[in-house]
Amino acid sequence: MENVRNQCRRLQRWPCGVCNRGIGSNSIHCTSCQKRIHKKCRGIGGSMYKVIKSFICRGCSNPVTSRGRIDASANLELMDKFCYLGYMLSVDGDADAAVEARIRTGWNKFRQLVPLLTNRDISLIRRGRLYSSCVRSSMLHGSETWPVRKENEVALQRAEMRMVRWMCNVKVKERVPS
Repeated sequence: MENVRNQCRRLQRWPCGVCNRGIGSNSIHCTSCQKRIHKKCRGIGGSMYKVIKSFICRGCSNPVTSRGRIDASANLELMDKFCYLGYMLSVDGDADAAVEARIRTGWNKFRQLVPLLTNRDISLIRRGRLYSSCVRSSMLHGSETWPVRKENEVALQRAEMRMVRWMCNVKVKERVPS
């Protein structure tokens, strides 16, 4: 009995591979990386003796480990565009995907505010301020970092003019100057 207590005290010095707290007698040993992991951190229910011989932790079984290394057996997918925190990143480094995404965001915000932006009881100045603070700011969010080309500027201006025409209830065919 004394030998088991000494062994438990000795094991509590080593951290768990998942939660980094000291481990006791209720832990399991990974056969691949030699780390010890709590039974409850691994999610093992019931007896550990069934899995104790061939246990492999999540870090070893997952090809992308917690250290950021990628195993040779990992099956990775190549992407042309990737959305990160609402900002579209593209392979070629241009801002086309980001501009499209921000215009889409601006239209979504505009559609949410259409009852207020098209209301004739609200003055045009207030509607303009609401448009500028909500819709335009969501369309131009993060634009300081875009490598903007002329086509991107034209797309943003075209979307903005369509929204302003909708707010003012002016059709393109009426040929009212902006």
